[in-house]
Amino acid sequence: MSNNQSLSAPYPEVRASVSNIDDPSMPVLTFRMWIIGLSLCSISTALNTFFNFRFPAPTIAPLVLLLLSHPLGKFGAYILPIKKYHLPHWLGSYEFSFNPGPWNIKEHVCVFLMANVSVKPAYAINAVVVTEVFYKVKLGVGFDLTLILATQLTGFGIAGFVRRFLVWPGSMIWPQNLVACTLLNTLHAEDETIISAPCSISRYKFFMLASAAAFAFYFLPGFLFQALSIFSYICWMAPNNVVVNQLFGVRSGLGLGILTFDWSQISFIESPLMVPWWAQVHVILGFILFYWIIAPILYYSNVWNLSHLPMVSSIPYDNTGSHYNVSRIMSGAQPTFNATAYADYSPLYLPATYVIGYLLAIALSTCVLTHTILHHGRSVINNIRNVSVEEDDVHAKLMRHYPEVPNWWYATCVAFFFSVAVLSIKIWPTGMPIWSLCLAVMLPVIYILPSGFIYAFTGQTVTLNLIAEVIPGALLPGNPLANMIFKAYSVQSLAGALCFVQDLKLGHYLKTPPRASFLVQLVATILACFTQVGVKTWLFANVHDLCSVNQKDLLTCPRNEVMFTASAVWGLIGPARQFGRHAIYGPELYALIFGAIIPLPFWLYRQRFPDSKLPCINMPVFLNGPSRIPPATGINYSSWFAVGFVFQYLIRTRNFAWWSKFNYILSAALDSGTGLSICAVFFFLQFPAGGVSLNWIGNTIFTHTADWELKPFIPPSSTPF
Repeated sequence: MSNNQSLSAPYPEVRASVSNIDDPSMPVLTFRMWIIGLSLCSISTALNTFFNFRFPAPTIAPLVLLLLSHPLGKFGAYILPIKKYHLPHWLGSYEFSFNPGPWNIKEHVCVFLMANVSVKPAYAINAVVVTEVFYKVKLGVGFDLTLILATQLTGFGIAGFVRRFLVWPGSMIWPQNLVACTLLNTLHAEDETIISAPCSISRYKFFMLASAAAFAFYFLPGFLFQALSIFSYICWMAPNNVVVNQLFGVRSGLGLGILTFDWSQISFIESPLMVPWWAQVHVILGFILFYWIIAPILYYSNVWNLSHLPMVSSIPYDNTGSHYNVSRIMSGAQPTFNATAYADYSPLYLPATYVIGYLLAIALSTCVLTHTILHHGRSVINNIRNVSVEEDDVHAKLMRHYPEVPNWWYATCVAFFFSVAVLSIKIWPTGMPIWSLCLAVMLPVIYILPSGFIYAFTGQTVTLNLIAEVIPGALLPGNPLANMIFKAYSVQSLAGALCFVQDLKLGHYLKTPPRASFLVQLVATILACFTQVGVKTWLFANVHDLCSVNQKDLLTCPRNEVMFTASAVWGLIGPARQFGRHAIYGPELYALIFGAIIPLPFWLYRQRFPDSKLPCINMPVFLNGPSRIPPATGINYSSWFAVGFVFQYLIRTRNFAWWSKFNYILSAALDSGTGLSICAVFFFLQFPAGGVSLNWIGNTIFTHTADWELKPFIPPSSTPF
């Protein structure tokens, strides 16, 4: 079968990464898989929850667990008894073994599926922390657990209903899964049977060498010579020239310098070796238009007083150019909005990149719906009617050997965890009505397909952050807790659904039984919820001055501060004062109309001239690509595209054989080596006994620039602007 080209996947990226053979006899839900997977996930989610409160801190990524689980699996296959055991008749007379054979790729992918859905701290945990620390409202462990379980697992149920649209069709590539597939196939020594490559070195050896090199090299930009990461070399020559620093800077500039030698900077938005070339072109063109052209025009024209603020920043400001002090507009034991204090203090001002970011988010909210209706509407309707819209590829045919998960399993998840969400808002005094919770879950239901199509084609995520802040801010004014719960439920349900769908596609590619994928995802996520609540509860009980600025162990809660600011802005101040008819940023609402209309002319042109040689313009990707700013900055985009141009265009077109064998494994190696090195630098150099630092020009030169100091074009003054 592997030699029959007609049974290969139709896309070269998939053929280069995914095996088109399967062994249905491979054991999957083995004892060692459960022990290794649940142990690693419990430890990593506990550590990541702890790191969520600290700055600086690393993140233990799923890819690290994929690497760690491989030697553990092989060790388990070596030491566990091979003997078979028979369960009694009243337990079904099943036969099982602690060691059913060699550690295999399907066990390995199940561990990776667990890691993908469990290691990242729950989005709702930020809402819980903000409620206790900043609003001084303590609702207890029961509220924490029910809220986090509901927000983490409602999306799991939603994911099951879009499999026929986002998982089963071969055209749904999911580029990020190709990296994982390549790495898993490489570790299990299947790559040489997948591709007969002209290069003598094997993928496995190439991966080990590249990841070791990435591990060693990161010590330069990450510790020894940090200027290689913050490589604002033009700013070093003119450190006090604000305009030069704003255009070429790395921290608060637009990244026109392009260069950085830190892979974590280059891959901040996604690995450039993973995103397809056509999508990268869309992203960089959108970035250039909105951030290299429109943003400077608005900024240096002082529209909305932008020149008084830094060009790039992720925090709001007041009318003196200082950080906005949210506490000055709150009053009461359970803080509420104080209109008099607000009028005496200042409106809230946003930096230029924030203004552009909101503009893009507003336009994207309608653009993605119009685009989906025009380009995917017919196929969605046909899929609902069970009319085939494309022929099954080889992977879909091989997956027919395994029973599919019934829809009622997923429906049960939605019903049960939505009920848990209802309990969380009714038993505890949240001030959030049930109808608003229904609206919160409707948003991910509406956006799951539009977002999923973009994610599956490009590797770019579409989030609901802005919509999920504006809607409760307008409907439930003056209630920041309800605003946070609404946002957490909407944002996490969509993000979780997309993550679960991505994992289902990964299991599809690697021929993992769908019911096994369902079970490992569900169990790992539930365990992670309990673990995260336990870690949070322990920290609150045992750490003094948690989340304070001068906390001695650096547990300052930077991510929670961002959630607090957003809840105050949208839950207290409200969207009417920011985007209302006579508000500062009111004109940005016209982007709703622009977003709804802009896909239409490109679609009409393609319908009128289907054979045109002009490339098809995908407006949601064009608008969504640059939307990672903030927290990303210009250098994350310019350097990302430069590397993508080399690998996804030059090498792919000039040496496709090398690209097909090594591109995705190189991406995995750079991610793995750099991720492990970041952890090593933190745990062995920065964390123990206050940390070790090197004070020399290579680690300080970038700190003496206007870029690093976030200087605005118009110097700050005590007189309000």
